[in-house]
Amino acid sequence: MASPVTWFEVVGKDGPALQRFYSEAFGWKLEDPTGMGYGMMGQPESGIGGGVGQAPEGAGGHATFYVEVDDPQAALDKVESLGGKAVVPVTEMEMVTFAMFTDPDGNLVGLFKGQDS
Repeated sequence: MASPVTWFEVVGKDGPALQRFYSEAFGWKLEDPTGMGYGMMGQPESGIGGGVGQAPEGAGGHATFYVEVDDPQAALDKVESLGGKAVVPVTEMEMVTFAMFTDPDGNLVGLFKGQDS
């Protein structure tokens, strides 16, 4: 089976304003369980879950999607062999392991492995 898209992310220079915008525009209920200013929407009745928040200092805003994979490093290696470029190396966090890359046209894409995967 192909790797599914399981998460989206929208970040920008004013995370709280973006959270208000998307909450009001689409009725998204964003919660920040970590207290880090990153509002997350769990798995809705249809579609995928996602997050809205602040871009890292000095980084531009972006909208991207995350593809769930069994082995983020192997997937990142394959992406690079096909002309993509790693932007964020494989990073392990409490709830998730992720990496980010740009495709040959410069589009930002994430790789994701949940703690239950």
